[in-house]
Amino acid sequence: MSTALTPRATFRDVFAVREFRALWMSQILSVGGDRLALVALTLLVYDRTRSPLMAAVAYAAGYVPWVIGGLLLSGLADRLPRREVMVACDLVRAVLVAAMLVPRLPVAALVGLLFATTMFAPPFEAARASITPDILEGERYVLGTAVIQTTFRTGIVLGAAGAGVTVALIGARPALAVDAATFIVSGLIIRFGTRARGAVAAAAQGALARMRGGVQLVFGDRELRTLVLFGWLVTLYAIPEGIAAPYAARLGGGAVAAGLIIASGQFGAAVATPIFTRKVGPLRRVRWMGPMAVLACVTLVLTAFRPGLVVSLVIFTVAGTFGMYQIAANTAFVARVPNERRAQAFGLANAGVIVGQGIGFMAAGAAAEVVPPSAVIAVGGGIGALAACALALRWRQMSPRVGRHAARQVRGNAPLRRPVPVHARSR
Repeated sequence: MSTALTPRATFRDVFAVREFRALWMSQILSVGGDRLALVALTLLVYDRTRSPLMAAVAYAAGYVPWVIGGLLLSGLADRLPRREVMVACDLVRAVLVAAMLVPRLPVAALVGLLFATTMFAPPFEAARASITPDILEGERYVLGTAVIQTTFRTGIVLGAAGAGVTVALIGARPALAVDAATFIVSGLIIRFGTRARGAVAAAAQGALARMRGGVQLVFGDRELRTLVLFGWLVTLYAIPEGIAAPYAARLGGGAVAAGLIIASGQFGAAVATPIFTRKVGPLRRVRWMGPMAVLACVTLVLTAFRPGLVVSLVIFTVAGTFGMYQIAANTAFVARVPNERRAQAFGLANAGVIVGQGIGFMAAGAAAEVVPPSAVIAVGGGIGALAACALALRWRQMSPRVGRHAARQVRGNAPLRRPVPVHARSR
């Protein structure tokens, strides 16, 4: 059976594709700049207010707008050419971030501009995620997804750590200037580095009708619904990011320590994801998804013992490493969504992740006002572990059939097929 796999596909093969290189380079620019600006603003707010809740609200301002962009704007990448959608989103975000450079702008205005800027992230990410399977097929797509996710996590690691140092040395405004420039360069790379493609869906339906259709597709399908819920578990095992500043303060640390806490949650997965996707076959990836999701959450329960900074960083790194199960969830999700609905499906899934994180960060910040941040993280990890166990049991019931389906898609480099209607499947 292993001879049918395509281990011949390597990361070198992925980077040999010119269009993928363009997407990858644009992501490096946007993710690094975004994280730098987001962390800088969060630390600035906490420094002025000394309130865990206000710091969490500022951090959530980079996440909550996904409910608007994810639900209403992501479908644009199905009805319009995806390359043009990405370029337009980059240009709009460059203008909004540049507005943050106005001298003596109040913190509330900065957070509001960040909120508006983030609304254009969902259609950009939906377009990028939807065009990637057109550029890479089969096992190359799996490896390409690993590269994209690893780059995202590495950008968070470097951006978060760099933001702490930047704020400590020169302040937040240089970070905002860098962020605006990255959007401009990213748009140019996408415009001239990828080829033009037409829209994949007719524009006859209105936005609300397409949104309803997307919701029915994603949540009316038992397997897609389970995969989306696996993705949304990040809301619980990412809680340390949202209360990094008060957690670091409780341990006697400052901006650098907070940056390291945020970075540690992504570091493990950034290192382990390329190995996981290259060495573990597609069927085994989907079978391991449940146990790895449980471990990503339950590891955080160890913070109940109030460890020091070094041990805390190890705990967050290990939890983040198990979060690489998201690769398997992503691949199985793509294999079951038709191309003409792909951007909207990705938008809905991503919106849930980002909005859930925003709400989770604010709830964690409010809880950290009255109980130690370590206890908040431990409780979140415990709740996540229980939810992951339930999803793992459900996935185990369907994974042999689903796993074989996903593996065939990866092995054969075949075009993605429309999923079988829910009512036609056996339960």
